Amino acid sequence: MKLQVAIDVLTTEAALEIAGKVSEYVDIIELGTPLVKSEGLSAVTAIKKAHPDKIVFADLKTMDAGELEADIAFKAGADLVSVLGGADDSTIAGAVKAAKAHNKGIVVDLIGVGDKVTRAKEARALGAKFIEFHAGLDEQAKPGYNLDVLLSAGEEARVPFSVAGGVNLSTIGAVQRAGADVAVVGGSIYGADDPALAAKQLRAAII
Repeated sequence: MKLQVAIDVLTTEAALEIAGKVSEYVDIIELGTPLVKSEGLSAVTAIKKAHPDKIVFADLKTMDAGELEADIAFKAGADLVSVLGGADDSTIAGAVKAAKAHNKGIVVDLIGVGDKVTRAKEARALGAKFIEFHAGLDEQAKPGYNLDVLLSAGEEARVPFSVAGGVNLSTIGAVQRAGADVAVVGGSIYGADDPALAAKQLRAAII
């Protein structure tokens, strides 16, 4: 299972600082949507230049103009780009077309999608590299939120998938047991007092 750090800071400088501390322990460096909106795709270029050996994920959460937006991100240095599962099939297909042209990948993010299992299978059939079973920060803040809902859906869908939504040292084992290809960790790394130590411990927890 790969370890992905989701960096949800607002400046390229801060992202580079965190990436520099944790790159040794992670496989994928994700530039979160707030960072891309704040700094633009130049942040993707900067991270890829600093860490050319890592998979760089631009979390665009594209909802329309899939081919165009993915193409822009790939040209900026992204290896993976996210498209929302709620988007039209043609948007996902367009993004996949751009990915194939660049020999890169599209991740379909199921945040906000009701029937995650069905949409995961559909998105995979459209050419997504993997599917992200994702609960956003707002959903996580709701009373009674439980990561198990995502894990169960991922297991049932039987597609290559990642899990994002409160993954930490206490839950990463369950993520792996569910069969996830990628564990996405955000605040538990970038918000830690020692991001490098947090990333190292998460890496060690992956069997």
